[in-house]
Amino acid sequence: MTALARFSINQMTVKQLSLPELAAACGASGVTQVGLWRAPVQKYGLRATAKLMRDAGLTVTTLCRGGFFTAIEPRARAVALADNRRAVEEAATLGTDTLVLVSGGLPAGSRDLPGARERVADALAELGPYAERHGVRLALEVLHPMYAADRCVVSTLAQALDLAERFPAHQVGVAVDTYHIWWDDQAPAQIARAGAGGRIHAFQLADWITPLPEGVLNGRGQIGDGAIDMRAWRGHMEAAGYTGPIEVELFNEELWARDGREVLAETLKRFRGAFL
Repeated sequence: MTALARFSINQMTVKQLSLPELAAACGASGVTQVGLWRAPVQKYGLRATAKLMRDAGLTVTTLCRGGFFTAIEPRARAVALADNRRAVEEAATLGTDTLVLVSGGLPAGSRDLPGARERVADALAELGPYAERHGVRLALEVLHPMYAADRCVVSTLAQALDLAERFPAHQVGVAVDTYHIWWDDQAPAQIARAGAGGRIHAFQLADWITPLPEGVLNGRGQIGDGAIDMRAWRGHMEAAGYTGPIEVELFNEELWARDGREVLAETLKRFRGAFL
C-alpha cells in the first residue's frame, strides 16, 4: 500500500464539517479513510453514519474515544464501563476494528498515579473480552505528560505496553500519536516492542508547535509547522512492521475557523510532502 493510500483524516481535524460534508469532501479529494468521534456520530445517528460511510466508499479506521477508567467510586466505575461497552458496539456498527482509549486522569484529591493505572488495567480486563466478541481491538493511547493529572495517567509507550501486555494482543494494544511521544527518547524502542508483540493498533500524526495555547488541548499543529520529524517516526513504525492507516488528528482553533474542505486539502498536501 502506498503512503497516500494509507492516509486517513481524523474527523477532529475538520470538525467544522458535518458528517455528510466530510463524506463529500473526502470523495472530492480522493480520501478513502476516516477516523470518527463518538459525539458527532451519536448526534447524526449511529446507523445513519454507518450507512453514510459505506455509501461514500469510506473505511472507518478508528473510533474515538473510550476510556476514562480511573474513578475510585464503584458506581462511577460501573457507569464508565457501561459507556465503554456502548463504544465497542458503536465501533463494530461503524465497521472499524479499533476503539481508541484515553485512560483518564487522577480522581479529585488523589495523587496516586500507580493506583490509577491499576484501575485502568482492571477495566481492560473486563472490556477486552467484550471487545473481542464484537471484533474490536482496544488501542490504549499515550498522552503527553502535561495531561497526566486531568486526562491520561498513561504518559509513555512503556507504561501503555506494560498495561496492554497483561492481555492478548488481539484484545489490547496501543495507539501511537506523534504529538504525544515525540519528546521521548525511549519511544523508538517501545515502538519496536509494540510491533514485535503485534500491538500497534493505530498511528496518528500531529505536529508540536509553540507557544502552547491556554488550556493546551487545542495546540496540535499542522504537519510541517512544528518540531516533529514525521519521516523519522514513520520510519520507526515501518521498522516495527506497521503498514496500516496513518491518521492525521489535529486539535487547532485556527484550523477549525477555516473552511473545512480547504483544511482537508491542505492536510493531504502536507501529508504528501512529509511522506511521498
